Amino acid sequence: MANVISNVALVPGIYVMKIEGTFKGKMGQFYMLRSGTGYPLLPRPISIYDIGDEGISFLYRVVGEGTSLFSQLQPGQEIQLEGPFGNGFPQVEGSLALIGGGMGTAPLLLAAKHYPHAHVYLGFAQQAFGVDAFEAVAASVQVRVGGSIVERVDPHLYVNMFSCGPTPMLQALAMKTAGSSSRLYISTERHMACGIGACLGCTMHTREGNRRVCKEGPVFPVEEVDFDDLHGV
Repeated sequence: MANVISNVALVPGIYVMKIEGTFKGKMGQFYMLRSGTGYPLLPRPISIYDIGDEGISFLYRVVGEGTSLFSQLQPGQEIQLEGPFGNGFPQVEGSLALIGGGMGTAPLLLAAKHYPHAHVYLGFAQQAFGVDAFEAVAASVQVRVGGSIVERVDPHLYVNMFSCGPTPMLQALAMKTAGSSSRLYISTERHMACGIGACLGCTMHTREGNRRVCKEGPVFPVEEVDFDDLHGV
């Protein structure tokens, strides 16, 4: 159990929750969170948004019963969490672009802090959120509300690219990157129950065979990703 420090709505339905304690975690990894009451039974996988001296933060959207309970937590109340889990973004050298769409911006903030020279591209369908956190640490931040943020990205300018967001955005970025020398890594999403690879509930088909998103992923090189499988999520 750990205590909630703050739980603030950035825009309606989207919150940043900060939890007190000393936590480990790398860019692209996640924790399994559950309300302090132990209900619902299954925890929710949520990407690490930020880690600091006071604690760890998670950006989440209210989409069901579990996250609705999270949104009601007040400072001082308890929450259960385990982690970190997963295979996050790799250590890279050279120019870097971070491309996030909507809630897919969440796992990119730690990368922006780790690589302050990175250029950040953030896309939102209707309303931007969390932009100031990136502007505080990144060399460059471009934001687009409506339309495709991928149109702003020139893969030829970057040695590496990290991305997370809706599958159509990721696929468009993959197509745009094809033929360039840029190395693209994408963070995927799957429903999961255990977070440690035991239940196989998050298994996805890749070009290298079946992979567990919670263990071998959630981050994969784009050449391994089967977008037909992702569209089925």
